[in-house]
Amino acid sequence: MYIQQLYTSCLAEAAYYIESNGEAAIIDPLRETEPYMELAEKRGAKIKYVFETHFHADFVSGHIDLAKKTGAKIVYGPTAQAGYEIYVGEDGEIFPLGDINLKLLHTPGHTLESMCLLLQDELGKDHAIFTGDTVFVGDVGRPDLAVKSDLSREDLAGLLFDSIQNKIMPLADEVIIYPGHGAGSACGKNIGKETQTTIGVQKKNNYALCCATREDFIAQVTEGLEEPPKYFFMDASINKNGYDSIDDVMARNATGLVPNEFELEMKKGTIILDAREADTFEKGFIPGSINIGLNGQYAVWVGSLIDHASPILVVTDEGKEMEAILRLARVGYEHVYGFLKGGFEAWLVAGKPIELVDSINPQDLNDFTEHATIIDVRNPSEWNAGVLEGAELLPLSKLESHLKNLDKNQKYLIHCAGGYRSMMAASIMKKHGFLHVKNVRGGINKIKENGFMLVIPA
Repeated sequence: MYIQQLYTSCLAEAAYYIESNGEAAIIDPLRETEPYMELAEKRGAKIKYVFETHFHADFVSGHIDLAKKTGAKIVYGPTAQAGYEIYVGEDGEIFPLGDINLKLLHTPGHTLESMCLLLQDELGKDHAIFTGDTVFVGDVGRPDLAVKSDLSREDLAGLLFDSIQNKIMPLADEVIIYPGHGAGSACGKNIGKETQTTIGVQKKNNYALCCATREDFIAQVTEGLEEPPKYFFMDASINKNGYDSIDDVMARNATGLVPNEFELEMKKGTIILDAREADTFEKGFIPGSINIGLNGQYAVWVGSLIDHASPILVVTDEGKEMEAILRLARVGYEHVYGFLKGGFEAWLVAGKPIELVDSINPQDLNDFTEHATIIDVRNPSEWNAGVLEGAELLPLSKLESHLKNLDKNQKYLIHCAGGYRSMMAASIMKKHGFLHVKNVRGGINKIKENGFMLVIPA
């Protein structure tokens, strides 16, 4: 028996490769198929199943392409209906894999078709459970993401409680939990940093598994849910109804454009997505660009800030173009008209116009605050740890829709936690004609280090 977790940090997503006696199963693969096929080939195994624990909302799965390329069977849990050929498993159904078995446990709650897979070893003993978005480290799946469900989030939370109590809690304490996500994923409220755990540890430490009553569980799981990224329901629909081959998407989108060609495409109303690091972006960028760096949760923020239907042009450091476009495809963003061939340096050499973003260091904050408005673009849950007095609290995901309420002639100081999101915010404001915008380097973390007092918002 062999198990490998394939963890992708930018999406906080865990896919799994399981193998026994020459047969392999993949659980919740990302959109590109190569990592799974290459692993199976390297180990001399044939992929027999592709299990989908549910219709994912936070990424486009690679299950369809992987099944076409390997002949594997796509397996979903009970009640699943898709726009392509799938096998709908039954609760308790056994799927043999070499000398081991995978037992399907229907665990509705996060979505109606959600399932977990209980791995029973060569001796028939429960060894591990792949929980998808049912149970995480320190958390459980949020109950408000089911695509086209006629049930309320309270209804789904009640189903999730029943699933956990009836299917997860009876398992032995030593059974390993392999969850579908880690810290940073919006599929839970506050997922722990570990990427695996055990049943026993979660019984003691997971707030949701410690709830004594159904009512208490529903109240705790639904309390404080922040709005999901706007692309989530689109991706759930794509996973349910099908998509173009990732090979076709990459061939279509990965087109290099020299500066003059890039400039012509810009005039068609495209979004210019600059995926360079914030410190590089501030020193010069194409006017109108939005900065979302590859070094962070790039795809998630694209899905939160850019409309899915918008055509996109990509600017990256040389050699990063394919990565940037692939990571867009992972979340269903396929309207890429091309990338700037030769990167930003080619734009400079061609003598094209550029803009800059002014940034200040936290120790200089007092020199600017008297005549400027501070905007804190962190999430509401982060504000509870303290904010700068007088700061306007405006989450990055809602910034653009609130710009109409801001004065373009006012001076603004933008900060987040560490500087990644504040540069995004500054680029969006510059795109919309705000001229007096300064980014605070290092964000609230560096602000605190420099002795500034924080207050708890009312």
